Amino acid sequence: MTRFLTRLVVVLTVITGVNYITWRWLASLNWDAWWIALPLVIAETYSLIDVMLFGMTVWRLKIRKGAPPPPPDATVDVFITTYNEDLDMVMTTALAAQKIRHPHSTWILDDGARPELKALAEQHGLGYVTRSEDWTSDLPRHAKAGNLNNALMQTHGEFLLILDTDQIPEPDILEKTLGYFNNRRVALVQTPQYFSNVPADDPLGSQAPLFYGPIQQGKDGWNAAFFCGSNAILRREALMQLGLVGYVKETEKSIRRALAASQTAIKKARKSADMESPLVAEVLDEVEAATREAQKELDAGKSLSEITYRVRRRVDAAVQTLVLADVEALQSDLEEIAAMELAHVGEAGVPVVADDAVQRMSRRDWSPLGALESVQAVLDALSVERNDEAQPVMPLATISVTEDMATAMRMHAMGWESVYHHEVLAYGLAPEDLKTMLTQRLRWAQGTIQVLLRENPLVQKGLKLGQRLMYFATMWTYLSGYAAVIYFAAPIIYLLLGILPVTSLSWDFFIRFIPFMVVNQILFAVAGRGIPTWRGQQYSLALFPTWIKACSTAARNVWFGRPLGFAVTPKARQSGGPSWSLIQPQIVVSALLAVAAVVGIIRLATGLAEPLGTLVNVAWVIFDLVVMSILVRAVLYKGYEPAAEPAVTEKES
Repeated sequence: MTRFLTRLVVVLTVITGVNYITWRWLASLNWDAWWIALPLVIAETYSLIDVMLFGMTVWRLKIRKGAPPPPPDATVDVFITTYNEDLDMVMTTALAAQKIRHPHSTWILDDGARPELKALAEQHGLGYVTRSEDWTSDLPRHAKAGNLNNALMQTHGEFLLILDTDQIPEPDILEKTLGYFNNRRVALVQTPQYFSNVPADDPLGSQAPLFYGPIQQGKDGWNAAFFCGSNAILRREALMQLGLVGYVKETEKSIRRALAASQTAIKKARKSADMESPLVAEVLDEVEAATREAQKELDAGKSLSEITYRVRRRVDAAVQTLVLADVEALQSDLEEIAAMELAHVGEAGVPVVADDAVQRMSRRDWSPLGALESVQAVLDALSVERNDEAQPVMPLATISVTEDMATAMRMHAMGWESVYHHEVLAYGLAPEDLKTMLTQRLRWAQGTIQVLLRENPLVQKGLKLGQRLMYFATMWTYLSGYAAVIYFAAPIIYLLLGILPVTSLSWDFFIRFIPFMVVNQILFAVAGRGIPTWRGQQYSLALFPTWIKACSTAARNVWFGRPLGFAVTPKARQSGGPSWSLIQPQIVVSALLAVAAVVGIIRLATGLAEPLGTLVNVAWVIFDLVVMSILVRAVLYKGYEPAAEPAVTEKES
């Protein structure tokens, strides 16, 4: 009955929404004020797509009855990731993990390499893993993903339970989740993240009951429930397969880039060389043919190591042929080669031809032997074997500061399945101040947009249509900051200037707009089955500067290589009084809304404004101010002391 009602409301939402937006585009735009009319209808279209994606999510909402009994011989490693968190907190979680009933090994993954934590781990019989000095100094750390990848290479359990430092597990967490892995295609079981230090009114919006409820349950119905970084069990086999496949893909990509750069250098050499020399022409033809044959072999799927070995042998032979004929010009070219950054370590630990090398090889007028030496140097830098690397295989994705979503999406693309188990089995700590909360939300949003720009799910091979849309739906929500700006600007412009973005607020407008908005809210109520969703709606609009910053910084990172960094979320309240500076853009917007409402009422009283339009936009302003008011409470929030016993939560088993 619940599924039927949910689907009925989804259908009504889509019908009323499409009816309203179609009318808005075709019949209501005020082209005299196109500069606000067009942005507003685009924002409304964005919101319609957002609610339609939500409707598709809950269309297949899956309520699981619980897992079958776990396989008794399943071996499990419990990973507790840490960097600089308080030692007492780390040990509290580690000792709780040690008490998990199913046989397992507990490991502290200390990226801070703290001797005192290592001593505590040894004292309590806990495993301790950190990264070597060679790793930390020579290769990128990849933050939490790198920490987990390093531990994967030093442990052997068939399954991995991953916990953040603050997430204290229940003793039966494995007993209630491992049984799902009886299905050999299941690679991931995700459980909710629940926070014990959050009051009932949740002023910072930490609990996310809509996400850890209907959204993840809906994604589960599409086999698209994804890894959320903690409180999850993963199959080692799937991760290792993911790492190996990623390694091969990145190696092939880098070889193609090297061959393309090599051909550019050869073309430059032809222009600058004395082509009357039969030897020069013959050697350049040979090397160019070698690189083209290598590209064809790549397309045919032949062995990467054999391809690079053969092309390097042919280039080496060409270099030896010309070495006595071009000594003087070669000296200058060798100096240029020495100045190049030939390669750097990229995704999956694979050396990638550096942009500096490609640009220099493209710009320089090479001597024939210099060109061959440059080709030889680049190919040598891409040796497939790479035995001197600390860790060439990266099972968890490192393309984003949020490694979890990217990893899950890749596993789904390879045909693995996931499960969302809707039962709280670990209790964590949420941010206790606005600054920490904003840092956390920014990182989540940046990471999600990074994944969108680097591995857009809509075009990923291996994903089914439903999976593509489920991943895209999560990414789409983080674009809401731009729509929010328009929603705040439209009533301000009307109340201050009298400019209406629609032709008129007539019966045609209300008969379409009101049913859509009412059914939209009913959808959230029905899908949520009584859970509170208002706080999430408030922050979706109120944090518009954070969402915009996330999109812009993630885009600069992906397109221009500007680093984002990785900030560990503090687990304790940060010192200091209320930080109003953190919400300066929202304060400015709220002030403009308030001023606009006052001016609009004055204009109405003096006969300068149309009554219906003024009342509608004043009501709009009041709604916006109520939304923004949560930030005042967030700034003044002083933390919360949880009760001695964890809050009782509904468990479905």
